[in-house]
Amino acid sequence: MPSPSEWRSTLAFIAVLCWAQPLHGLNNGLSIKPHMGYNTWNCFYGSISEDIIKSTADIMVDSGLKKAGYEYLVIDDGWSELNRGNDGKIVADPTKFPSGIKHVSDYIHSKGKHCLKYGMYSDAGPKTCLGLPGSRGNEELDAQYFADLGVDFLKYDNCAAGPEDWIVDRYVAMRDALNDTGRPILYSMCNWGVGDSWLWGPKVANSWRTTGDIAASWDSLLRCLDNTVGLSEFAGPGAWNDPDMLEVGNPGLTVNEQRAHFALWALLKSPLFIGADLRTLSREAKEILTAPEVIAVNQDPLGVAGDLIWKQGPLEVYAGPLQGGGRAVALFNRHAIGTQYPISNITVAWKDLGFDSDVEATVRDLHAEKDLGTFTTSFTGAVDIHDARMLRITPHKSKVDYESWRPWSKENKALQASVRSSLSKLPTSNKRRMAVTS
Repeated sequence: MPSPSEWRSTLAFIAVLCWAQPLHGLNNGLSIKPHMGYNTWNCFYGSISEDIIKSTADIMVDSGLKKAGYEYLVIDDGWSELNRGNDGKIVADPTKFPSGIKHVSDYIHSKGKHCLKYGMYSDAGPKTCLGLPGSRGNEELDAQYFADLGVDFLKYDNCAAGPEDWIVDRYVAMRDALNDTGRPILYSMCNWGVGDSWLWGPKVANSWRTTGDIAASWDSLLRCLDNTVGLSEFAGPGAWNDPDMLEVGNPGLTVNEQRAHFALWALLKSPLFIGADLRTLSREAKEILTAPEVIAVNQDPLGVAGDLIWKQGPLEVYAGPLQGGGRAVALFNRHAIGTQYPISNITVAWKDLGFDSDVEATVRDLHAEKDLGTFTTSFTGAVDIHDARMLRITPHKSKVDYESWRPWSKENKALQASVRSSLSKLPTSNKRRMAVTS
């Protein structure tokens, strides 16, 4: 029997094959840039209703969130009755959706000049996380039901499945069922990072979770971030790492922490899904969520995810390439509250960005939306505790192809591996069966 290290080498080889070829497995042509939208779970959990969904749709359009790029409105767990109907289909809870779930779909699709898009939730086990009907064993029936409702997005969770029920098989089954409907439905795997999903996810879904659920706390944010470090090479157009939804606007994070959260998720090329109550969203939270130049980094056409490239204790630099040869950079201060260093200077060196040290480059603050000047060799910025400064660094004319730089160089991978080695291991299933068929 091969050793665990031999199996990991095999998985890496599979991942290379997946990345080197077009996504033949998932034929929907969606999420060429990371998807953006709203999901009900973080704020409402299962306490959702027709009125909440319709008012959220109204606010997404009227407040400018749709214009900023947030186009999917996803109804998470809690939408169905406890049992399937006589025809075998999942039944929407009539007390929560008295006008019917198709009415909600039509309402969402009616909003805005180019319309919002409608997302729903199911589970790759027999039950959802709230104990409602999951889709395991009914993938074809449920996929067609979603398509008939006009669903544009499916979040597919990972509750209630036994260890003998192999995770890849379960997610491939729904992928194939969605393909067979003929309707383009964005497929978001909520698999909690189980089974090293970044190695096989690009052949199966438009995004895959790299970690367990996020919560509105600093420790949870750091856990989700650290579990995504070192995975940038597996993401790209049509297929993205997902460190979970945004907690911006929910109680539990300071304004600095919310700004850092959004900046880092944008640079990682994470899907950006709001999880706060839009009816009570603060001005500060809305400004963070709609920062145009930060969103532009997330949606950059080059489609290369950023990653950790420098670390000295609690001070970190994340970076990724942009179309045209520039760099998106986040200077991140994760010092503990109460430290004697509430503000820290963090330096990003040109050599760590793949630039010639003597090249002149313009540094722009993306939150302030202003240029900070022209610099050579490096840039040093002051960063508040639990905050991040998001920069765009653009080199002046050069013959060097700076656009080809990637944040997963040998040196950077060693740094990233050191972060990952300190993580608590996520549960995994039998890796011997992880070869994904197309």
